Amino acid sequence: LQNVRIDPNSISFNMWKDIPVPFYMSVHFFEVLNPKEVLQGAKPVLNQRGPYVYREIRYKTNITFHDNDTVSFLEYRKLFFQPDLSNGSEEEYIVVPNILMMGAAVMMENLPNFVKLLLSGALAGLKQEAFMNRTVGEIMWGYDDPLIDTINMFVPGLIPFKGKFGLFVELNNSNSGLFTVNTGMKNISKVHMVDSWNGLKKVNYWRSSECNMINGTTGEMWPPFMSPTSLEFYSPDACRSMTLVYERSGKFKGVPIYRFVAPKTLFANGTDYPPNEGFCPCMQSGIQNVSTCRLKAPMFISHPHFYNADPALVNAVEGLHPSKDQHALFLDVHPMTGIPMNCSIKLQLNLYIKQVSGIIQTGKIKPVVLPLLWFAETGSIEGAVLKQFYTNLVLIPSLLDYLQYIFLGLSVLLIISAAVLRAMSQ
Repeated sequence: LQNVRIDPNSISFNMWKDIPVPFYMSVHFFEVLNPKEVLQGAKPVLNQRGPYVYREIRYKTNITFHDNDTVSFLEYRKLFFQPDLSNGSEEEYIVVPNILMMGAAVMMENLPNFVKLLLSGALAGLKQEAFMNRTVGEIMWGYDDPLIDTINMFVPGLIPFKGKFGLFVELNNSNSGLFTVNTGMKNISKVHMVDSWNGLKKVNYWRSSECNMINGTTGEMWPPFMSPTSLEFYSPDACRSMTLVYERSGKFKGVPIYRFVAPKTLFANGTDYPPNEGFCPCMQSGIQNVSTCRLKAPMFISHPHFYNADPALVNAVEGLHPSKDQHALFLDVHPMTGIPMNCSIKLQLNLYIKQVSGIIQTGKIKPVVLPLLWFAETGSIEGAVLKQFYTNLVLIPSLLDYLQYIFLGLSVLLIISAAVLRAMSQ
């Protein structure tokens, strides 16, 4: 118990503070092979590119202990491109939807026609098209686009940011918000459980109190003595808490583990799974609308290749091949300590595109949830850290467990021997 509390004197503290596990983020892009045909109403044909692999360094700062058995901190992430592990470079060009333009078009669908016509003329002047050919580095880390100022000129505040636009521009060298979690010093069953995030006990992105709740841990560790049922964590990236369910028991390099996976209901719509109604407005099962926490842009998250989703989503495009082995996420956790030993968290980012009357650049595009990319964050305990973990938290407790039975057996023998000697003496 002492070793799994958030305490500078515990074995797991340094592992919690500066995560020694080598994490990698692998990004796969979906290239659109037939952009001109899509503009005329054809089904998008996709080709998966990558992976583009990044070494991920995580560390905590501003660690502050409080009197109520909690500790606050900021966790930062730094990403470093790994050419030797990647299938391609950041300088490669990929044809993808013009995310800013297509997203803004859908967001402006219900505005007066004259506003959309003015924007359409401005887009033509800027030579903006529905699809763009940009490098991997630009799509991820940002590019200068005059479209931001143009859109804000016609609809002030529609895109409330300045500077470069990139899908991961806010991820690198940034933190995931101020977390306050329980230390477990007074109640070990609450260790790592989130008390608040950015001062909030619940978020306000969703339409039900249940969906807005901040449940579970930060996704790094869990309370010890886990049961084979489920685990929860709050994900700032997904703007919600997620529940994974127990799949099986096993071992990871000699360490006992429970494997937890995503249930089919994780991204189900409110019709198929009523508790998810609060995440709506919904479309097909298997995708979650995150527009309320993504500047109202028509963005959706899902499992890669629409794994565990409505087949209609897969059939709406060509080039997807969902499979459990490649696209399901999992967490392998040591149940005695609540420490993850091996993990692979996978999510896909999707953009809803369609023809918008008054904006000629959208052509005759049929409504479709178009995959942009999917990424996997993977990591496993290995090397010296694994050896220390195995010795202190598996081997020694096991030996102590065996010793108590040995001592118990010896005690029984001594009692029996004493009784026999007493009987013989009488």
